[in-house]
Amino acid sequence: MTDTKSGSTTPTGAPLRVGLIGYGLAGSVFHAPLITAAEGLVLDTVVTSDPERQKQARAEFPGVRLASAPDDLWTRAGELDLIVIASPNRTHVPLATAALKAGLPVVVDKPVAGTAAEARELAALADERGLLLSVFQNRRWDSDFLTLRKLLAEGELGDVWRFESRFERWRPQPGSGWRESGDPAEIGGLLYDLGSHLVDQALVLFGPVVSVYAETDVRRAGAETDDDTFIALTHANGVRSHLHASATAAQLGPRFRVLGSRAGYAKYGLDPQEAALREGKRPDGPGWGLEPESHWGHVGAGESPQTGGGRPEPTLPGDYPAYYAAIAGALLKGGRNPVTALEAAAALDVLEAARRSARDAVAVTL
Repeated sequence: MTDTKSGSTTPTGAPLRVGLIGYGLAGSVFHAPLITAAEGLVLDTVVTSDPERQKQARAEFPGVRLASAPDDLWTRAGELDLIVIASPNRTHVPLATAALKAGLPVVVDKPVAGTAAEARELAALADERGLLLSVFQNRRWDSDFLTLRKLLAEGELGDVWRFESRFERWRPQPGSGWRESGDPAEIGGLLYDLGSHLVDQALVLFGPVVSVYAETDVRRAGAETDDDTFIALTHANGVRSHLHASATAAQLGPRFRVLGSRAGYAKYGLDPQEAALREGKRPDGPGWGLEPESHWGHVGAGESPQTGGGRPEPTLPGDYPAYYAAIAGALLKGGRNPVTALEAAAALDVLEAARRSARDAVAVTL
């Protein structure tokens, strides 16, 4: 096998060996199944110090090697071709730095870092070492998002004026994990969790942002970090994005409502892939990413989809496997990095501005 770490090909056709750090929700539900479903990748090692998670990994992926600490990977870096970091947010920067310095390409779950400056420092280190650094923004491959991109590419909505996007939940009792910790070092809260997806999607669709206004609240008794967040973006092209992330929504709004000069698109309900992964289904199974016709969105003008107005718009299949297929293509064939660290840094610019806006109750110009 030739050197795959700089993106050259492997004439032997041997799969790239992946070390996965973290086997909580992100590692076990998302990354491990998607890695094993990708042609050209093999899950070689799972890193977790939790005995129950080690047992789970062994049961779900027989033959996988186990390690208790990331340092175990650096000592045998020559036996691996890619590191995937699915551990808590506060560990992303130090682990990505260590992996890159060990000469290994890296995939990091979102958010790649706590600040845009840290993300750009990681990107510079990866460039210096000639290594891939990619950020797992899987919701670019949500079924509804792919459908919306198709509608925009075909001009179905005309000139878009307003983009509304929501990740809303009804979870009136706070959880106990690091994501809901009030310690700033944990980089928890909805702004940086679901907000990372919302902002990334808005930037992909409508480009750079010139102004940010945000409201972040702690609504639930006992909660330590934001659980109800709103972000208003003004894009350089004039589109306005209104983004909602909430754990306190007793009535759920539309996932998307997009208003244009010709028509609008409204879509309720979430992409089915996360639920399928949580149920233990695998991405290489039949019907992956499909949703029933009853969940399709509607396109129309002057009509309410809730009362049957507008025409149903078939939802394209969701395609989370496309992310790791692209990673394999980037490493084996010199293909494009599906999500660069600089793209993630641009989203972090917006999230940092949103945090300042909410703190100071002002709009922030970028």
